Amino acid sequence: MHPERYTFIGLMSGTSGDGLDLAYCHFDYQKGWNFEIILAETIPFPQLLGKKLENSHLLSGLELSLLDVEFGQWMGEKVKEFCQDKQVKPMAVASHGHTVFHQPHKKLSLQIGNGWALHQASGEKVITDFRMLDVQLGGQGAPLVPIGDRLLFPQVDFCINLGGISNISMEKNGQRIAFDTSPFNLLLNHEAKKLGKPYDENGNWAREGEINLPLFEALNALPYYSKQSAKSLGREEMEKDFIPLLENSGLDPKDKLSTLVEHFAFQISKSIRFHSSSAKPSVMITGGGAYNSYFIERLAHYLDHQWVQFEASKELIEFKEALIFAFLGVLRWRGDINCLASVTGASRDCCGGTIYG
Repeated sequence: MHPERYTFIGLMSGTSGDGLDLAYCHFDYQKGWNFEIILAETIPFPQLLGKKLENSHLLSGLELSLLDVEFGQWMGEKVKEFCQDKQVKPMAVASHGHTVFHQPHKKLSLQIGNGWALHQASGEKVITDFRMLDVQLGGQGAPLVPIGDRLLFPQVDFCINLGGISNISMEKNGQRIAFDTSPFNLLLNHEAKKLGKPYDENGNWAREGEINLPLFEALNALPYYSKQSAKSLGREEMEKDFIPLLENSGLDPKDKLSTLVEHFAFQISKSIRFHSSSAKPSVMITGGGAYNSYFIERLAHYLDHQWVQFEASKELIEFKEALIFAFLGVLRWRGDINCLASVTGASRDCCGGTIYG
């Protein structure tokens, strides 16, 4: 018999690279799943560690292996400090890790943050490596969040997360489907840094810029958008397809920001309109991009204002992915399915994750 109440810590190191999201969450099951984010915080990476993580794809095999252990140990120490400081004791810690390589077509998706090191440094049971089983089953290994969207937010038509990359999930003909819709903060922050800030607050610079039609059309014509099956974006596509278009455009960063926001709003609205069975769908927007009010305006424009924005709390906006990784850990603990073939294109649903301790 499974217990019906679970207290887990979820750890998320996103593609934006700004720090480690830690969420201490409670879940219980009564005819359906309920959740509460009890405590949550973002722990900034120390400068040197952050730099190593940012450049991890360029390291030698030995350097990458050392960083895997170093990062696992650092996360474990932060979990231990958090638990001592807040006087809490989770049943387990579920960690996404930091993605270095994501090449599912080669049966590879590598997240570092060594499970044994995390377990030893924290003194807690640890669950990591949520993607690899699905990848070996022929799936994309991503996105993983949709099972959480289905079970924790059944009342919402579309769940959109605007992190380094934007993704969407929804029910269609009794199946959950989801995919990465476009890049997001990875490219916006890339341009904002040229203007001296880590990000474009509220999309103010994008609002000041002008949309460049040739760049807008070139972005929309990229091969990723014509793929119909399960699909996901990684750093590799940013470097090969997106960044060269931006760099070769010769535009001012504000104009690039404006054009990117227009492109993202166009692509995300297209996905909503194509999949919606409701005249006025409810849409939940989370992740750092939820604060980009200029993007929200442009999205509303492309949806002809025929939508309802689901009210998400500040905690949910900022920590939804950490919450859902805690939940994926709960499902793994129970031996329940935590990765959907309808989302990833794998040969079957599976229960992914390796348990340490």
